[in-house]
Amino acid sequence: MKITTANNVFKSIKTLIAGAAILALGTQSALACTGIVLHAQDGTVVPARTMEFGFDVQSNIYAVPAGTSIETLVLDKEQTGFTFEAKYGFLGANGLDMPIVFDGLNTEGLYFGAFYFAGDAVFGTVSDANRDHAVSSEELGNWILGQFATVDEVKAALPTIEVVGTHIDALKGVAPFHYGVTDASGASIVIEYTVDGLTIHDNTVNAMTNNPPYDWHLTNLRNYIGLQAENVPEITVGRQTLQPYGQGTGMAGLPGDFTSPSRFVRAVAFANTTLPAADASEAIFNAFHILNAFDIPKGAIREGHDDSLQTDYTIWTSASDTKNVQYYYKTYKTQAVESIDVRKVIAKITKPTTLEMENGFVINDRTADF
Repeated sequence: MKITTANNVFKSIKTLIAGAAILALGTQSALACTGIVLHAQDGTVVPARTMEFGFDVQSNIYAVPAGTSIETLVLDKEQTGFTFEAKYGFLGANGLDMPIVFDGLNTEGLYFGAFYFAGDAVFGTVSDANRDHAVSSEELGNWILGQFATVDEVKAALPTIEVVGTHIDALKGVAPFHYGVTDASGASIVIEYTVDGLTIHDNTVNAMTNNPPYDWHLTNLRNYIGLQAENVPEITVGRQTLQPYGQGTGMAGLPGDFTSPSRFVRAVAFANTTLPAADASEAIFNAFHILNAFDIPKGAIREGHDDSLQTDYTIWTSASDTKNVQYYYKTYKTQAVESIDVRKVIAKITKPTTLEMENGFVINDRTADF
């Protein structure tokens, strides 16, 4: 295992070349999730993200109370794993009607999010030697949210398990994820399993997207070192005075496409230049506004043709208040932000419970208010 911090963020040239090759191949690794972490002045930490896919993954809110017995490798029809008891209750968005949280928050304010990492993700294989500590890549959220309260606890426990791949029919393979974890103190990490094994990066720039690996993105940021929030003043070149056309000159050159490297640069720029939020509600408000800039409409990203056409789009967007333990989301159809008090839900239920996430598109007609 390698633990990477701000002072050790660069891998070998071999890794950088491999990352560039993956981009050049144009594989379907461009499932375009974008994550940010915001910090309010009252100490509230808000991790937030978008979920994009080429088809409706049929997410709903899945809530699991403390004390629930959870079995690993539940999607593998040919293998059995181990069983653990949830120390903490948790809830969040699942997918494909599976009893697995891909993005969620537990009662202690620990956030977990799975982000697509196709082309780079490498997981182990189940065997008699590891099945008593094997967790499949798509169910790591259950294991983390059910048992830990802090990022430090997660970092200490990860080497004790083997993350393996389970074939999922809808994905035509294993779930190729890497993961973001943030706690109420503001500690935030990115967890990756690659050919190099387990690597835990400190999330030093309050952002994550998809492949290549996190440290590749940090290296790529050096190409944009001149970006700033402040407008650029006029300059004189020779005897000619050049004036800016208008607002936004400090961010001239900010990439605007939907590729993972470009979204990473934008996420870093926006997350770290947003005006300070006084408290949790303002930070949540800011998070949704920032992530509006990453909303992908149907048709902008296409793969295949005619009947086989898939178009990536933003299925849902979430934000988590790790201080007050509130989970917020909006969906492709339900554009109004909805919230759930995690602790109140967990105290109320006695068994795993699912709530329909999609609530329908609603327009508020104000005509009669005149």
